Amino acid sequence: MQIYDMAKKIENNTSYTEAMAQIEQILDKFRTEQMSVDDLAAEVKRATELISLCREKLYKAEEEVKKILE
Repeated sequence: MQIYDMAKKIENNTSYTEAMAQIEQILDKFRTEQMSVDDLAAEVKRATELISLCREKLYKAEEEVKKILE
């Protein structure tokens, strides 16, 4: 699964809350124009990886809830 592969690039112990906070920090840099063009590609890649991690964690949580409710 592509999402899982991308999520593995982020440390496995990064929580959903931590990942979301990092995404917010990146977005704040975009909004306030504090990001240099040189850093743009790296920050977009990092945000993409963090979003993938969040999706994977949500998917796993959903699957666990489904199992509990069955």
